[in-house]
Amino acid sequence: MPLAHSGATARSVKPRRRHHRLLTAFIILAAALALALFGAWNWVDSNLNSSQWLPGTPNTPGTSWLILGSDERDGTTGQDGTTGARTDTILVLTKPNSGPSSLISIPRDSLVQVGQDYMKINAVYQISKTDLVKQVETVTGQHIDHVAEIQFGGLKSVVDALGGVKLCYDHTVDDVNSGMKWQAGCHVANGDQALAFSRMRYSDPNGDFGRAARQRQVIAAIMSTAASGSTLSNFGKTTATAEAGLRAIRVDEHTTPYTLATMAMAFRSATGGSGVTGSLYWKDAGYYVDGVGSCVLLDTAKNHELFAALGRGEHKAGTVGTLAEANQQQ
Repeated sequence: MPLAHSGATARSVKPRRRHHRLLTAFIILAAALALALFGAWNWVDSNLNSSQWLPGTPNTPGTSWLILGSDERDGTTGQDGTTGARTDTILVLTKPNSGPSSLISIPRDSLVQVGQDYMKINAVYQISKTDLVKQVETVTGQHIDHVAEIQFGGLKSVVDALGGVKLCYDHTVDDVNSGMKWQAGCHVANGDQALAFSRMRYSDPNGDFGRAARQRQVIAAIMSTAASGSTLSNFGKTTATAEAGLRAIRVDEHTTPYTLATMAMAFRSATGGSGVTGSLYWKDAGYYVDGVGSCVLLDTAKNHELFAALGRGEHKAGTVGTLAEANQQQ
């Protein structure tokens, strides 16, 4: 009997010890991960280049980011005689509480009114950052929660850190202004090629609208490659990409590492098969205004209706905008 009692005690203790060891290991692992995440958070947070952007307008459904591609001529490939910073790319990324995320381009030549003056929305950036956000909110009817300004010259370093990204274009191009040389099809592009791919417009049959689509493609390819298993499992590549990315981006005063990560995930979702992409609706893509030139006259009522549906997550996946509708009718 004593031997039987002793054996029963031994069998009952071993599972508890094993469970205790697993629990201890899990606690140690969780603590290590928490410390690593805390360290990464502090590193990203301390390297964010932030400034005042947001005008403090009332919220609307969902969360929206204004993503700007600033083509600041800094000696990179493809100079066309233009100097200074230009918001060549204006994108609104919206993540509803439920439903598909969306990524919509605003044509840089969209006609807007600032005070008593008419101008292209691209020119508002030269007045002030806050005025640009206000104009985007007026055009879309959507509150902007955060802003991320990407220097296209900085994309070169990001793409090179990733070892290149896969891009596709159906036309063969040799464009002097942008420096883009492309054989029709899909290719893995290095930093210089991705930069030229983002800048080219004169050889594109759709002009700025085609360039906006290619710029969305470049950023989506960067997001996808950066989040791939081959990148995340390579510590050196991940670190180099993160450092290059932080150098290339400027953000609003309320952006944190968390909101930046959320933006990246929303962008990836929007550019996937279940997202909504495209451009704004317009009435006239060649509307002439004295002193301003040829502009894009937007369909404000239709755009407000579009963004209200996107913010509520009620719009079905697919491509939207006047250009998308025109292509569907061909």
